[in-house]
Amino acid sequence: MKPMARLGVGIGWRPEIAEAVERLGHLDWVEVVAENVCPGHLPESLLRLRERGVRVVPHGVSLGLGGADRPDPAKLAALGERAVALGAPLVTEHIAFVRTSSPVLEAGHLLPVPRTRDALDVLCENVRIAQDALPVPLALENIAALVSWPGEELTEARFLTELVERTGVRLLVDVANLHTNRVNRGEDPAAVLDGIPLEALAYVHVAGGVERDGVWHDTHAHPVPPVVLDVLAALRDRVDPPGVLLERDDDFPAESELAAELTRIREVVTVTGADGTGPAGVVPAGTELPADAGGIPGAVVRAAAEAAPRAQDPEGARDADGSGGEPGVRGGAALDGARTRVGIGQAALLSALVAGTPVPEGFDRQRIRVQARALAGKRASVVAKVAPELPGILGGPGPYREAFLGYARRRPMTSGYRRDALDFAEHLLIQDLPADPAARRRLTAWWRDRAGARPPGRLVRWARALTGRAS
Repeated sequence: MKPMARLGVGIGWRPEIAEAVERLGHLDWVEVVAENVCPGHLPESLLRLRERGVRVVPHGVSLGLGGADRPDPAKLAALGERAVALGAPLVTEHIAFVRTSSPVLEAGHLLPVPRTRDALDVLCENVRIAQDALPVPLALENIAALVSWPGEELTEARFLTELVERTGVRLLVDVANLHTNRVNRGEDPAAVLDGIPLEALAYVHVAGGVERDGVWHDTHAHPVPPVVLDVLAALRDRVDPPGVLLERDDDFPAESELAAELTRIREVVTVTGADGTGPAGVVPAGTELPADAGGIPGAVVRAAAEAAPRAQDPEGARDADGSGGEPGVRGGAALDGARTRVGIGQAALLSALVAGTPVPEGFDRQRIRVQARALAGKRASVVAKVAPELPGILGGPGPYREAFLGYARRRPMTSGYRRDALDFAEHLLIQDLPADPAARRRLTAWWRDRAGARPPGRLVRWARALTGRAS
C-alpha cells in the first residue's frame, strides 16, 4: 500500500466555530461533514482556508455502507461532488448502518454492524461499489457503540483487517471510539491497535465524551479526556499517523480552549527523527506524483500530494459467482442471501430502537433501552437545530422536547431530519395542538410555508385518528 499524504493536525470545521477555526495558528487541515456543504455554494470560511493552503476533507455520515442494501448511487455521487469541489485528497465514511429498507426506518445515528462473515461480505461488496463510484480514495472509520451483537464470529481487529485485505480501503481510526468501546463493550484498545494493519491508516479522530452510570457517551461536546489521549499515545507508539483531527460538534468552548486542545494533541503525536526529518513513510505535502497515481486524475493527485490507490477488480477478473476468486468471499446468490440475513437482523434491531418493537433475542435489553433513549434525544436535538422555530412556537425547549419525545415514541423516522420536523408539526396539527390558538396558527403557517400544502382539515384529521395516525 502506498504511503499516505501527510495531513498534520487539524480540527473539524463547523459553522458555529468557523471564525475561530480561521484564527487558529498552525492549522494544517480541516474536516467538514459532507452532507452539510453544497458544492456550488461552499462557505466563504472554507474558501478562505483553502486559499491559505489548508486542506479540506469531506466526512460522510449517511452512506450506511454496513447496511444490507447496496449504496445509494445518488448519495455516492453527492459525496464525490463534494470531494471534487473541495479538492480533497480522499473522502471518509463509517463502518456502520444507518437505515433499513424493509421496513423503511432511519436511525439518525451510526449503528454497529455485526462482526459476522455475512456482514463482512456485504460490507466489502458495498465498499467496492463505493470505491468504483468515488473520484478519490475512501477511508472508513470505526464507530463507538452502546450495544454488542450476539453471535459475533470475528474480533474488531480481525474484521477490520479482512476488510482492508479484501478491498484495499484505508482506515480512519477514532481513538475516542476505541475508548468508548472499552467502557461499553469491554474491548481492549491495545488489542485492536495491535491487530489492525496500521499501514492502511489514513488519519485519526480524537474527541471528548462523558461517562454516566457506567456507560461512556461519545458526545463530541466535552473536552478530550486524558484517557483518550492515552489511547492516542498508544497508537503513536505503533505508527506515526499521517493526520490527527480534533472533533467537536456541540457546546463549543472558547477559542483558547480549542487551541489548547490542539496543542495537547500535537504534543502527543509530534516526534521528530534523530536526523531531523519528518515521519517515515509519509509523503510530504506538495510532492508531485505521476498523473495516474492510484487511478486518480493528475490534478487531484497533485492537490492531494498522495493518496491510497483504490482497490478495483480489472475487467473480467471476477469469477462466475462474482467473488473474484478470493478465498471465503461469496458472490451472486450467496451474497444475496447474506444481504437478506443481515437485513433481517438489522431491521429487528433498528425497529426495537426506534419503533418500540420487542428486543431481538440475545441483545442486552437494558443497553437497548439506553440506546433508544439516546437516539430519541439526539433526534429531538437535531430537529430543533434544523427547525429552530419549533421550540419557540411550542413554548420553549422544555415543552418542545416533551412534545417531540412523545411523538418519537410512536413515529419512527423514515427520511431525513427536515422531513421529520415537518412530520412532527403535522402530527401536532392533526391533534389540534398546540392548545394555544395563537401558537397553533403560527405552527400552521410554519408547516404550510415548508410543506407547500394546506394543513389537514377536520374531516381528514378525524379519518387519520380512526386509522391510528393521531396516536
